[in-house]
Amino acid sequence: MATPVEGSKPAIKVFVATTVMLTFISFWRASAIVLSDLASSAYYAGGDAEKVIGKSAPWFILAVMLFSYCVRALYIESSSMFVRGGVYRVVKEAMGGTLAKFSVSALLFDYVLTGPISAVSAGQYLAGFIKDMAVYLHHPLHFSDNYFAAALAIAVAMYFWWKNTQGMHESSQKALQIMAITTVMVVILLIWCTITVLRAPIQLPPNPLHAGVVRLDHESLGWLNHTWFAHLTWIIVFVGFGHSVLAMSGEETLAQVNREIEHPKLKNLEKTGLVIFIYSLLFTSLVSFFAVMIIPDKVRPDYFANLIGGIAMYLVGPESLKLLFHAFVVLVGVLILAGAQNTSIVGANGVLNRVAEDGVLTSWFQKPHRRFGTSYRIINLIVLMQLLVIFASLGNVYVLAALYAFGVIWSFAMKSIAVLVLRYTEPGNRAWKVPGNLLIGKTEIPIGLTLISAVLLTTATVNLFTKYEATIAGVIFSAVFYTIFTLSERHVAKERHGKPEQLDQFRVYGNQELGSGAMGVRPRNILVAVRDPRNLYYLRHVLSQTDTTKQDVVVMSARLYHREHTFSGSRVMDASQVFDHYEQELFTAAVAAAEKEGKPISLLVVPGMDVFDAIMETAQRLDSVRVVCGLSNKLTADEQAKLSGDAWERMPEPRPRLTLEIYAPDGTAREYAIGPHNPHLRPQDVELMHKLWLNVTQDPKFSGAHHYHIVALALEELQRELSTDQRAELLQKLQQEMNRHDGDSSSSN
Repeated sequence: MATPVEGSKPAIKVFVATTVMLTFISFWRASAIVLSDLASSAYYAGGDAEKVIGKSAPWFILAVMLFSYCVRALYIESSSMFVRGGVYRVVKEAMGGTLAKFSVSALLFDYVLTGPISAVSAGQYLAGFIKDMAVYLHHPLHFSDNYFAAALAIAVAMYFWWKNTQGMHESSQKALQIMAITTVMVVILLIWCTITVLRAPIQLPPNPLHAGVVRLDHESLGWLNHTWFAHLTWIIVFVGFGHSVLAMSGEETLAQVNREIEHPKLKNLEKTGLVIFIYSLLFTSLVSFFAVMIIPDKVRPDYFANLIGGIAMYLVGPESLKLLFHAFVVLVGVLILAGAQNTSIVGANGVLNRVAEDGVLTSWFQKPHRRFGTSYRIINLIVLMQLLVIFASLGNVYVLAALYAFGVIWSFAMKSIAVLVLRYTEPGNRAWKVPGNLLIGKTEIPIGLTLISAVLLTTATVNLFTKYEATIAGVIFSAVFYTIFTLSERHVAKERHGKPEQLDQFRVYGNQELGSGAMGVRPRNILVAVRDPRNLYYLRHVLSQTDTTKQDVVVMSARLYHREHTFSGSRVMDASQVFDHYEQELFTAAVAAAEKEGKPISLLVVPGMDVFDAIMETAQRLDSVRVVCGLSNKLTADEQAKLSGDAWERMPEPRPRLTLEIYAPDGTAREYAIGPHNPHLRPQDVELMHKLWLNVTQDPKFSGAHHYHIVALALEELQRELSTDQRAELLQKLQQEMNRHDGDSSSSN
């Protein structure tokens, strides 16, 4: 039931718009999402690498994990330039749409395999543990590990399909919980492994630079087998590096999650990068080393698909305690590997959303879910492809691992080249750079960035020949999706007929009646009225200066109509009639500004016959304390303020006391108090009032007079004389006063 005060406010019908995803998360949540992919590779990367290149694999895993920080620097630099700074956006800006579509096709190949390989690996761990426990209990079980793994992978994929359909926040919360449990397991594992190696002779992995250490056969060399390239040391090094590179997945997810990282965005992005580097370096690389140092050589191949489980069984200590820890390892493995399935959906969803926004996919894919607001059709497509991969592999993790690295390394290589090109084509517009830059005169030579690009491109090229199955599958997949993207892009171009690209999709709730607390907006919020998507400088300023954890920012657009909407006089309007392409373009720009700052905003469209009435009435209903707008092309700031004040006067009580801020394109602002308020007095006004007070109080009878008595008398006399024949003379004097002191007047009134 409304209170009398609330009930006296006019009912305002509005249209609330929400974008597909405008929630912001902490760097801890962002780290958890990326680590669900990156750290999960510790469960299978070491075993797969040793299976192909031999016992020296841990050194290559360590090299990959150290190099991952260099790759992460690429993503931080590109994200400092573009909030949505994934492979597609950066490659397109640097090298055009054709290479961008090839790059994103390779990246999509990576994501389509990331989920299945992680979920299938979880199934392999669980199947192995169930069989080990059955043997321990003297009731052996016989079933196919691969089929069991495939069944579990399907269940995991369906679970996270639903969670991502519900929305990002719920998925990030789940990832954070998984990583908290994983951290407990990692700490126990590292401490127990350290105790074990200290109590037994240490068996370090052999140096891969020594002749004959790296396994050189058809499985490791692929098409390079029996060629003179196989005898070059640097080729052998890159062969080992390339077979270990799947330990470095997850970087593209960092770029996609960057959109949702909260303010201050760049600092939190750097923190996220540091957290995932330290975590993955310790976990992934040390697992590979401890496996070689602890598990005997003759039985270690049996644990390549279950490496951490094998470590648990060969630790020092009671058998029962090792079995208990083995169970914990498997539990955590299932959780983190299932989390990687989630991460692959989040990342692929982000990539395809960027592609759709750029007009490469039709808007049909981006249509928000009616209930949750997520791009559910893209999520459906991603999960469907992953389910097909699981069915095709029949749960064989080695088949998936062999294919996996193609998309990872080629997307990295294309990204690094694009960032390098942008250093020369767009030398400015970045708040952070990859270190290692040599300045000669006015020319900057990006040595660090060039070396990173060279390593990635060389590794990608070597992998092209050594992982021939992945090359064939990856090229076919990329070619198919490139064709789909190209045909879809042409279709979108015909649909748009020159309309602007990169527009977000919005859910619109029609005829929402605003009231205190509506839209989840707290009282004393800031209402920002916008009208031009190319001039939102004042919105960016408000966001940069506002702590949105304490004060909400509402962005509104007034949609004007100049007659009754229907012949019956009804003013009920349909959402499509007040939210069309213009509002979509306007709010897309507003959302981009909010994402850049990492701060949330609320969006609404208010139909009305007068823009100033619409703004003031909305501010009244939302209990706003400030109204911010841009300078009109037709009115002066004073005229805008006067019309806003007139609209305020037309409102019924209770009328709020508001501050109106009007920003000019040069960034200067004029501030006006709307409604009754203490006037801003110039020094000469105060001096004159004081002189009059001294004059009056010379008479002892008026010794008790105050300055406000002088002001009250003057105002009453002015009010009386304005109703006499002296009105014209007084107004002429007022005009002269305004003209004489206009240069001295401030922006307040």
